[in-house]
Amino acid sequence: MTAEEREPTTTAYVALGSNIDDREHYLQDAIAALHQESGIQVTGLSSIYETEPVGYVDQSAFLNMVIQIHTSLPAEALLFTLLAIENRLGRTRDLRWGPRTIDLDLLLYGDEQLTTPDLIIPHPRMHERAFVLVPLTEVLSKRQDAAFEFISGHLEKLEGKEGVVLWKKAQ
Repeated sequence: MTAEEREPTTTAYVALGSNIDDREHYLQDAIAALHQESGIQVTGLSSIYETEPVGYVDQSAFLNMVIQIHTSLPAEALLFTLLAIENRLGRTRDLRWGPRTIDLDLLLYGDEQLTTPDLIIPHPRMHERAFVLVPLTEVLSKRQDAAFEFISGHLEKLEGKEGVVLWKKAQ
């Protein structure tokens, strides 16, 4: 057993999105990059969904998914790791909600509620976004716990779910 495997871990959920060039390739590259990071183990994947853009709508459709990870990193260190992976994969922030090679959003970090200048957990807008809740509910469905019940309850009440279309089933 390695030292990493003995460290206490937290289960976290990360949303991935891409709408530039080979969208699926960027999702796969981000997951591969997370696999290579010390202190992070990808333990669950949702299916991939195609969705229309939200906010700035004059852009291509997105591919979205959610992954479950186990991590020994503190929440803010995990956030900075996600931002570094976005940068390595060519993410630019020229236009709010604009086109992007990859977007990695930390949705949940264990049961923590956290507000810092750089990070709010749970993600403050995830309950408004079907493109997040549909794949998140899919990943959480394996747990059938209070988190699953809470998130799936939000999804049931949310309008716009029909705009989230299964693009590729999880394997």
